[in-house]
Amino acid sequence: MSSGSPCSLMVKVRPFHVSPVGLQQLQMSTVYFFRRQGEEQSTAQGLSALHLTMAAVVINASGEREHNGLTQTPLLKIWVPYENCDPNRRRASAVPQFCNSPTMIVMVGLPARGKTYISKKLTRYLNWIGVPTRVFNVGQYRRQAVKTYKNFEFFKPDNEEAMRIRKACAAAALKDVSEFFSKEQGQVAVFDATNTTRERRTLILNFAKERGYKVFFVESICEDPEIIAENIKQVKFGSPDYADCEFDEAMEDFVQRIDCYRASYMPIDDEKDRKLSYIKIYDVGVRYLVNRVQDHLQSRIVYYLMNIHVTPRSIYLSRHGESQLNLVGRIGGDSGLSPRGEKYAIALATFIRNQNIKDLKVWTSHMKRTIQTAETLGVPYEQWKALNEIDAGVCEEMTYEEIQEHHTEEFALRDQDKYRYRYPKGESYEDLVHRLEPVIMELERQENVLVVCHQAVMRCLLAYFLDKPADKLPYLRCPLHTVLKLTPIAYGCKVESFYLNIEAVNTHREKPGNVNVNRNPEDALQTVPDHI
Repeated sequence: MSSGSPCSLMVKVRPFHVSPVGLQQLQMSTVYFFRRQGEEQSTAQGLSALHLTMAAVVINASGEREHNGLTQTPLLKIWVPYENCDPNRRRASAVPQFCNSPTMIVMVGLPARGKTYISKKLTRYLNWIGVPTRVFNVGQYRRQAVKTYKNFEFFKPDNEEAMRIRKACAAAALKDVSEFFSKEQGQVAVFDATNTTRERRTLILNFAKERGYKVFFVESICEDPEIIAENIKQVKFGSPDYADCEFDEAMEDFVQRIDCYRASYMPIDDEKDRKLSYIKIYDVGVRYLVNRVQDHLQSRIVYYLMNIHVTPRSIYLSRHGESQLNLVGRIGGDSGLSPRGEKYAIALATFIRNQNIKDLKVWTSHMKRTIQTAETLGVPYEQWKALNEIDAGVCEEMTYEEIQEHHTEEFALRDQDKYRYRYPKGESYEDLVHRLEPVIMELERQENVLVVCHQAVMRCLLAYFLDKPADKLPYLRCPLHTVLKLTPIAYGCKVESFYLNIEAVNTHREKPGNVNVNRNPEDALQTVPDHI
């Protein structure tokens, strides 16, 4: 074939997902193809068609061309293979992959060093950012195997029967870790046990190596007697082992249990274990030592662990006062407060003063209604753009009735998966969670803080502190003119709700029973709250 001859191609291409990088490469290849054909004038047209349909050409048995194009998912606004798209069937997104292989977080340390506290807090954080994580507490396996706890002698190194049971419990927990990764698509398992001997840690490393898991050790080292005593108190109130014991009796037994472990405790050695990946936490955050962080996920874990603390404090969450747009049922926007919203701002200032909060910090968004609410407090406040309300894109300042009328399919798709649905040119709750991650990190670093924010933002923050799953997050009730006081406790968070007795409209919309795109307007608007 001469160089001047047009070339004919017979190609069969399957539908495929095109990443931004892949799209750029495909465009470059298309330009080259058009130039080879001597069709310079058609290049722009070809690229335009590529942008519109991303058509993959298929030659069928008859030699005719078929188009299996890519279409944009209404749910996430990303390009996916076209599948004779049925608008009644929700196009779900895949779980984001933060690691290229499953990761085991292995706790190390003597009892009453905060290992379970760290395990649960880290698990809550990872699940909140979208990394499927589960704690495997070996103590719970031991309680199932030995129904009645007698005393510390069970943990003596020379108690052979008890040692056999403890090893069997660890093996059962490891088996469940494997099933969590292989059958439930888990990404991180937190192995919560003392793991104080080199033998036990080697067993875990071999288990992980055989299955291709990464291992990251978290060792909590504490010799501060006050911290240890406080941790033992928390164990007494939270452990089934001491449910029927008097306080002094539980304290004495637990101290002796610690001594049983101390006899065989071999901390991670910075020289012998230099090839391992680990972080050592000294005295609950006074000092840290980090070694061989392997990947992005482990770096995020280290960053998180270096920000948490156990200082007693409270976090106050409040929405702004009722806004002008709230009154008429319009979402988003940047309107000011209604007369009732202004009354709430005054009531909030009185409430905060009466709480006598030491060194209180006040945060707001950049939006007018939160700033107006905070102004009446008479104290300095910090504005966070990250605290702005969820961006509703093309639906900003519309009522739900208008969205149903003008964006019927979008309205239904949001009801099908409110957490992952992204407004056209706007955000999803999933996007909002990632936007708020720096806020969570700073809240973990701070002591007493009042956050004046918005409904979607408050739901995301509340879901983090209360460990709520993604499907429940968008439906958490966060009414206007109500303050939530969150006080972190041993393994969770205490919540107190204060309604400040100023009436306001209801902005909470429950998920309707019918989420089909072809539903009638009455079904779609069934749960829309009343407004002017």
